[in-house]
Amino acid sequence: MDDKVIDRNATSDSLGAHPVGTGVGAVAGGIAGAAVAGAVVGTTVGPVGTVVGAVVGAVAGGLAGHGVSSMIDPTAEDTYWRDNYSSRPYVSGGTYDDYGPAYRYGVEGYGQYEGRKFDDVESELSRDWQRARGSSSLTWEKAKHATRDSWQRVSDAVERAVPGDSDRDGK
Repeated sequence: MDDKVIDRNATSDSLGAHPVGTGVGAVAGGIAGAAVAGAVVGTTVGPVGTVVGAVVGAVAGGLAGHGVSSMIDPTAEDTYWRDNYSSRPYVSGGTYDDYGPAYRYGVEGYGQYEGRKFDDVESELSRDWQRARGSSSLTWEKAKHATRDSWQRVSDAVERAVPGDSDRDGK
């Protein structure tokens, strides 16, 4: 499975209605990290505590990871950008058919690189834009503004729903 493309309909290549990151990879990442943390905490009370801590941590991590990623609805994001793309300052001409793939790429990228800042992964996104762009005529230099915009919108929505500064941007 190509983990850079999230929730595409195999017959139409359109973005599906399921939330980003609900796949096995997203849950496994949350479970693995939480299991390790739980095991470390459990170790302070001995070997049995290690096992119990790992199990409890894995369950909590799976739920937390699923909770954050389930907040991202690609269909709602597509609708938002379809209705609002033309008002963005970087849009100069072009249609939603050009900008839509860049917005989708930002949503998918946020799910793929969850917990990282856009600036930290821009080089990877740039490298993979040719494959992700579909029928868009935008070069990465033009698409990156829309991609960053949708990434930030998703990041802000997640942060409003999760206590604390989950993306470490000071907001």
